[in-house]
Formats: sequence, C-alpha cells, structure tokens
Amino acid sequence: MSTRCLNHRLSSLIIFVKRSVAIQSNFDLGKQMKLLNDNKQFKKSLELFDKHKKNNIETFSSLIITQALKACAHLEDFQRAETIYHLISSRIKDDLYILASLIHLYMQCGDVARAESLFDTATTKTLSMYGAMMKGYIKNNQANKAIDLFNEIKNPNEVIIMVLFNACAQLGTIEALNLTKKVSKEIPKSFHLNPRLITSLLDALMQLGHVVDAHLLFSRSQNKVLPMYGAMMKGYIKNNMANKTIDLFNEIKHPDEIVTILLFNACAQLRTPQALELAKTVSKKMPECFYSNIRIPTSLFNALIKCGDCSSAEILFVKMRKSVEAYGNLMNGFNHDNNPSKTLDLFNQMKHNGINANIIIYLCVIKALSQIGDYELCQSIVKEIPHCFLVDHKIQSALIDMWGKTGSVDQAKQIFEKILEPNHIGYTAMINCYGLNGMGIQSIELYRKMPQQLIDEVAYVSVLNACSHSGLVDEARSIFRNIEIKTESIYATMIDCLSRAYCFREAQELIEEYERLNSPVIVMYMALLSGARNEKNSDLSQNIYDRMKNLFPQMTNPLISAAVLLANVYASSGDIDKASDIRIQLNKSGLKKKIGLTWTVTNGEIYQFRAHDQSHPRSDEIYVELEKISKELTQHGHEYDSSWITRSLNQDETVASVLCGHSEKLAIAWNFVANPNTTRIQLTKNLRVCGDCHRATKLIAAIRQCEIIVRDANRIHHFYTNGQCSCSDYF
Repeated sequence: MSTRCLNHRLSSLIIFVKRSVAIQSNFDLGKQMKLLNDNKQFKKSLELFDKHKKNNIETFSSLIITQALKACAHLEDFQRAETIYHLISSRIKDDLYILASLIHLYMQCGDVARAESLFDTATTKTLSMYGAMMKGYIKNNQANKAIDLFNEIKNPNEVIIMVLFNACAQLGTIEALNLTKKVSKEIPKSFHLNPRLITSLLDALMQLGHVVDAHLLFSRSQNKVLPMYGAMMKGYIKNNMANKTIDLFNEIKHPDEIVTILLFNACAQLRTPQALELAKTVSKKMPECFYSNIRIPTSLFNALIKCGDCSSAEILFVKMRKSVEAYGNLMNGFNHDNNPSKTLDLFNQMKHNGINANIIIYLCVIKALSQIGDYELCQSIVKEIPHCFLVDHKIQSALIDMWGKTGSVDQAKQIFEKILEPNHIGYTAMINCYGLNGMGIQSIELYRKMPQQLIDEVAYVSVLNACSHSGLVDEARSIFRNIEIKTESIYATMIDCLSRAYCFREAQELIEEYERLNSPVIVMYMALLSGARNEKNSDLSQNIYDRMKNLFPQMTNPLISAAVLLANVYASSGDIDKASDIRIQLNKSGLKKKIGLTWTVTNGEIYQFRAHDQSHPRSDEIYVELEKISKELTQHGHEYDSSWITRSLNQDETVASVLCGHSEKLAIAWNFVANPNTTRIQLTKNLRVCGDCHRATKLIAAIRQCEIIVRDANRIHHFYTNGQCSCSDYF
C-alpha cells in the first residue's frame, strides 16, 4: 500500500474519531442537562451549557439546545434565550424540536405574538408545537385559543388531550364542560391507563362543578396516584366541600407538599375548632424540609388565622419570610379578633423593616383605626397614607367609615363630597356615618339622593338603622313600605326601630309576617327585648325571653345576652330579687356573658379596660380618681340630674360601686389621671352603654367641663359640657 494511500486512510480515521468524540460529547452534555432540568436544577443546567458554549455552538445537538431553552423558559430568562436564538437562528427552520422549544419559551415569557409568528411560519406543524402553543395560551389566560387549536388536530395524543382538559378547567363554561365530556368518551381506552391524563380530567370535571362524575371516575380508578388526590382535594375546596378534602387527606399514607397545602386550605375554608386542631397536628408531623416551600407555611399561616388562632399565626409569622401579603393576612386576623392594637403594631413593624405598604395594608390599618375610634390617632396615621392611595374608592369609603366611627362627621363629609361619582359602598358608608352619630335626617336626605341602581340591602339597612337611632319611626315606615324585596336583615332593622319607639304590637306583627314564610330569627326577638328594656317593661321582657328559649334552645350565646338584658330590666324596674335570681342562675350554669371592654387612647398609647380591671400599672391611682369622681357626683349631681344617684343609694349601693363596675368608667378615670386638665376624652365600648353609665357620663362631662365621646355597640354618644348627650337620651 502506498504511503499516500496510508496517510489518506489515517486522516479519514482521525476525522471519524474526532466526529465520534464530538457526537459522544454532545450526547453526554445533553443527557447531563436533561438530568439537571428534570430535577429542577435549571441554573446548573445553564451553567453547564455556558461552560461548553466556548466550543462551536453550531455543533451542538438539538437535545442540548432544547434543554438550554427549557431551562431559560423555567427561569423566565428571556435575555439569555435571545442570545441562544441568534446563535442558532440558521437551524430553526429545519429543526422542528428547536422550533417547538422556542414556541414554548416565548409563551412562558409572555410573548404570545412572537410564539404565534413562529408557529404560523412553520411549514410542518408537529404535535409538540401544538402542545407548546396550547400550554402557552393557558399560561397566558387565553384558554379559548387553546381549544381552537385543538379543533385543528386530527389525531391528538395523550399530551394534547391533557392540555385540552386543562384549558376546559380554566374556562369554566358550559361549553367547556360539554367538550370535556365529549372528548373523554371518545378517547381510546388505553389513554385511561395514563394517570396524568386522568388527573387532568378529574381537575376539569371538578373545576366545572361536576363533582359526582369526578367522584365516580376517581373511585373507579385502580391506579390512584397522588396528583389524582391533588385534583380531587382542590376540586372539593373549589366546590365548598372542604370536609371531603379532609376525608381524602386521611386516606393518604405519605402526603406530599401539594397535598399538605390543600389540607391547610381546606381547614382555612372550614374555620372550625376541629379544622384548627387538624392543621396544628399535621404541621407538627410534617417534615422540616416542607417549610422551605414558602407556600406551605403561608397556607398553614392562613389556616391558623381563618380558624381564629392569631396567637399561633403570630408565632409562625416570626419564622416566615415576611411579605406584604402575610402582613395583610395577619392584620385581617387581628381586626377580626377585635385586636386592632396588634394590627397597628404590625404596621409599625413594616415601616421599621422598610416594607412598603399597599392598598390592602392601608385598608387593614384604617379598619383597625375604625375599631379603636380615636380622633388623634386616626389623624396621625392618615397623614402617612400616600396621595395616590387617597384617591382610591376603597380607601375613600374606608376613611368615611373610620371618621364616622370616630365621631368626626365633618371629616367624613369632606371625603365623600370629593368623590365625583360615589359607588354604593361610598353612599352606604356616609349614610351609616350620619346614622351612627344620631343624624337621621341627614342620613335620609342622602339616601333620597342615591341613584336607584346603587341601592342594595346594605343601603336599606343603613338608612333604617339611622331612623331607628334618631326616633324617625314614620320615615322608617315609609322607606320600609317601598322596599320591594325585604330580607331578614331589613325586617330585623325595622323591628328594632319600632321596638325602640315602644311600638311593640307593630313590631310583633312584623315578626309574624316574616315567619309566615320563613323560620324564626333570634335577632328580631333580641330587638324586641332591647326595646322592652328601654321601657322597663318586665312582664313583656319575660314573655319575649321565654319565647326565645322555646324557639332557640341551642343558641347559647344570644340567650345569655337575653338573660342579662332581662336581669337589667328587673333591676331598673326595682325588682332586685328577680334580677339577682337570674344572675345567680347564669353563674350556676357556667355560661359566661360577653365581657365588656373599653378602649381609649392617651398620649398616643392604646389602653384596654374591662369591668373591675386592676391590671393597669397605675391601677391604684385610677381607683382613687374614681372615688374622687363619685364624691363630686354626690355633691354636685343634684345641679344636673340626681335621680339615678338617689336610686342607687336607696338600693344600698354606693355611687363608687356603680362607677367601678363598668369598663368605661375606669377608662374615663384613667384619662383624668394621665391628663388632669383634659377637655376631651374619647372611648370605644364593645357593648351597649347602660342607662346608669349614660347618666353618670353626662354628669361627669358637666362637672369636669370635659367633652366625652363614647362609641358603643350601636351608636356614638357625644356628652357635652352642658350635661346633655347628642342622643337626647334616645338610645
């Protein structure tokens, strides 16, 4: 063999070996990148790609390019993907795998137009391309377009069918349900062996409200995998069947992260003590690594709050990664628990940590301020709200509500008048503001100006409630007659209005009218009983209470309140023995009445008092001040109104004991201890103010020449320095 021939053969062999090595190297690189992507290590996959990119990228296989684009899509790294695109642009037309990957990438990055352009220019359209387009449309909330594409496909494979079911689930229409049913009947039996496809079908049926069909399909499936439990649990939550979700959870031996999240979501929906206990038990047993998935502590956190355990939620919150959403959820929980000071503490914590508040946070803060009801505190925090939020309708309505509950009607009115086109919430907030402050006429006037299409149940209740607290019974009758659809709340408010005006027969007739077509409602009888208390009619009160016990034997809390009201009626009508008997029976039963609480703000600090409270660090000074006030009332009360003092003394009680018994008196005394020369005191009480406290507060305001504003459970009382109250003793 000639030397020349030998050299040629040797050269060919070297080229072949080099090519083989390159191909093997490319294959190995592609395999490594795929392995990393499959394990969701997308950054490492791209780092490996970059390391080998220094070689000629033109020699890279389709597998390497598609894996690089896949990693970019998951990381939403559009810039890096563009670089890769320009390097391999000449190969796109001829490589269908790369084309499908690019379509997927652009869809995941939200560039629908570019993906559509690539798809439209492709001469050969593969099922992978259709799948990428359909998934992309779903990702970008255009499920209708995904279904349109499906209708172009002659022989869809399992992946395409799965994506179709996902599109139908997103749409949630009757047409989507019919298509789901049609396709599920037509698919080959072999497809039913694919658990991923069955999972998609279960999800679609559940999201479309066909729980029975989904349940049958699930129960017949022999090879149940966790995602199928994921789909069913999520569907039960969607269809307000959280108990079913918990039943399924109890069947699973080794719940994964998704199943655990769904369990917590179900507990949050149930909001029961049992759900709370389950959420706590599961959280203690789950692996520590679950906490690295932010969605798990977030869903547990929400479950704790919704189930009313803000204390546990607060402990978890300390360990969690702080987000604006988490702050908002915990604030909502504290507001719901009537713990507004905690909400304001969180708001201050956010500011300290440099976290910017959004509208939801400010709404929570305004709600907390509404609950506290202190003018100066509201003023100081509202100044911090950026102007761009102050023009938002939700914020404006919340502020109207806040100023109304603070007794600052003028402030609320200024905000309302700046709104060009108030919605129903804005109108209702202002109507309620007037009513709360005893301005029934203004409330009715605004109601008359409200566009008819905006008037709803809440507006009717608000204006009737305003009439009730201002004694405008005829006006209330007129409004009530003209309401076409009268709901339970509307009836209850009108009955309250009539009862306050001692129109008991008319109120009872309304109850009878309602009960002809509906079940009895306890709140209507409570309204009657409250009115009877005002009239000190013990016989009527006893009759109402007896009927309540017969009609609502299981409603413990309202019956306790009713018993307390009845005892107060007997006491105020002079039958102390009967009142004592009722109170003794309550104590023996072990049932506890709602604790009276009063909040007040002094020198920027929020204080809470309860009856006979001695927890305040300056408690001794507070009780000394109460004794001082009681002596002043005894000495000077006759100059204003001494009847209540005389009656108290005749019943072997001291004025001081009357004063010390209720939380608002402790709050008033504390204000004088903290600021002896104060001319304005503001209180918020969770219960209705009693007659004796109302008379006492009028006298304190007059003797100390200090305006006292008290918001009770029903309305706001402005006690003026002339010894009068804004309610004109009609409350």
